[in-house]
Amino acid sequence: MTKAARGRTLVAGAGVLAAALAGCGGHSISVAGAGASSQEIAMQAWLAGLYDLRPDILASYDPAGSGAGREMFITGAVDFAGTDAHLDGEELEQAAERCGEGEVLELPLYISPIAVAYHLPDLGVEHLQLAPEVIAAMFNGDITRWDDPAIAETNPGVELPDLPVVPVNRSDDSGTTENFTEYLAEAGGGAWPHEPSGTWPLSGTHSGQQNVGMVSTMEAAEGTIGYVDASQVTEDLDTVAVGVGDEFVPFSPEAAAAVVDASPPAEGASDTRLVIELDRDTDAPGAYPVVLISYTVACTYYDDAERADAVRSLLTYIASEEGQGRAASPDVAGAAPISEDMRTRVMDAVDRISGPAEG
Repeated sequence: MTKAARGRTLVAGAGVLAAALAGCGGHSISVAGAGASSQEIAMQAWLAGLYDLRPDILASYDPAGSGAGREMFITGAVDFAGTDAHLDGEELEQAAERCGEGEVLELPLYISPIAVAYHLPDLGVEHLQLAPEVIAAMFNGDITRWDDPAIAETNPGVELPDLPVVPVNRSDDSGTTENFTEYLAEAGGGAWPHEPSGTWPLSGTHSGQQNVGMVSTMEAAEGTIGYVDASQVTEDLDTVAVGVGDEFVPFSPEAAAAVVDASPPAEGASDTRLVIELDRDTDAPGAYPVVLISYTVACTYYDDAERADAVRSLLTYIASEEGQGRAASPDVAGAAPISEDMRTRVMDAVDRISGPAEG
């Protein structure tokens, strides 16, 4: 069973936040979100956990992709959004207009490795070891065979197959793509001549819609290589240990957390926009730089007090130790929990959410 299937069948237990989140009304309030498919499995767990504590809140999440989620939030079609890339200047202006009297919240609540995954016959090793410039050249179409000397150089003793390299990319506007192309541009050097983008810069490629489509495309043929949220990797795929300094590091929650901790705030960060500039070219020992931070975007003011309470309760649960622990479980999403310092900063921002009846 895949992690996605396990996540969708997750049944929440009682949480330590019950008192803090307990509702008192006799009716329910619906809250809708949409966005990054990377968050899908974690969000299923979070919504289940919140429902266990607050059955009066009927929250939903459509994993339509980061670009779609940002657009739906800006237009007011949803109450919150998930995005693997923080808002750009124009989007921030539009989101601020949508939030009216309030401010825009961008909260880094889902931190996950992006797995560089491949589908090959059993090679007898747990991970192929690939340098950043080799990964970039493979996705740019410059390394076309799996037994290429550049791949063999970092995998001594591995009998590489005589198969074509088939890069697979997302077909939709994707924050995962933007994070991955940021890594290729910053760590791959001249082997990746394209600007980071949420849309794939090369045409005529093999592709799939959202993470699930990527995985299906990769599973359909040997020789494929792609990039997916680590929670979506299936048993039919293997993953790369990427070159970092003098070592090769496979993905893990701990390795993802290490690069986040080593990275500075992004330009425009504030006490409501907790955005981070990931250091993709890090040489920090044990850090895995192919990471996405998926932000939850919301407003500090909603024109309905019950809706404001529901959004505040949802974000409180997601940021809590219990909520982050759910997403970190290997049986759910294997995400990297936010630090205690970040949790404090997130909760200071979430506590600002209000509605008209609350002044």
